[in-house]
Amino acid sequence: MIGMLRFGIIGAGNIANIHAQALRDLPMARLVAVADPIVERARSFAEQWQIQAYADFRELLQRPDLDVVCICTPSGLHAPQGIVAAEAGKHVVVEKPIALTPADADALIAACRRRGVLLSPVCQRRFEGPIQRLREALQQGRLGRLVLGNAQVKWYRPPEYYAGTWRGTWAMDGGGALMNQSIHAIDLLRWFMGPVESVFGYTATLAHQIETEDVASAALRFRSGALGHIEGTTAAWPGLFMRLEVHGDRGSAVVQDGEITYFQTADGQPLSQEEAGSLRVGSGAADPMSISAAGHRAQLQDVVEAIQEGRPPFVTGEDGRDAVALICAIYESARTGREVRL
Repeated sequence: MIGMLRFGIIGAGNIANIHAQALRDLPMARLVAVADPIVERARSFAEQWQIQAYADFRELLQRPDLDVVCICTPSGLHAPQGIVAAEAGKHVVVEKPIALTPADADALIAACRRRGVLLSPVCQRRFEGPIQRLREALQQGRLGRLVLGNAQVKWYRPPEYYAGTWRGTWAMDGGGALMNQSIHAIDLLRWFMGPVESVFGYTATLAHQIETEDVASAALRFRSGALGHIEGTTAAWPGLFMRLEVHGDRGSAVVQDGEITYFQTADGQPLSQEEAGSLRVGSGAADPMSISAAGHRAQLQDVVEAIQEGRPPFVTGEDGRDAVALICAIYESARTGREVRL
């Protein structure tokens, strides 16, 4: 059995601290290095976590003792840096989104498959206890035939969040409120409801001086025949909630900010209090860093175990690609004014 796994982090921005906190709590993982082109930021992060700093991530990848890298850089760098890491023989954990386009996601998936390394995009909300209990209930058919699924992300980001950064740009963010903030809710909606067949979307930029959208709305038709809807914004002051609704002909469920707030089925069996809301991880509704490391810790633990056991991770590269493909289809529909089939 593979022993202790050594991790490196590429990108020393805010989310890197969440990864470092999560790795600190895993007995079979050890954070050994960080790379960031902003030298002072890399040094400060390295001093905080007592690890080695690099300015060039390629130098980090040359370490023979490095097993896994967590890519925490701006979104437009995820796929190209992931490919370089895979070619260096390192397992890859990549923050959301896995890439900015399905084609780039495919290239990263292919590189990891070719080199025989693990790839897991960060979808930490799948690991929340209530989310997993609801997924189990759906797999058991407790809500009957699913007929409607909705996702709402009504968040707020102030103008300074975007000012002078890569955020809100097509080249490095790949989108706005959907690709950056709403992607976790979109991933969960698809995880609950199944593949999407077609979308019709609208996007607008109403409250920020950015290239991409700060409000979006899309109608969905799932492959099962069920219908659905996605709403995402970073312009809803003061920042409200992430909400998912799943409705079937034998029951309905509502999840808000990681807690099951409604669950009613025709079989009359409720979820326990523990199942309904055992893990609060913060919403990020107004502050992107108001989250705990619990979800990341659970996903990184799964990555460690998957490598040790030689199995696929719980969240695969294909999972990350599917969320990106759905968002890109909404963007295409908004540009063309037409329904887009996936």
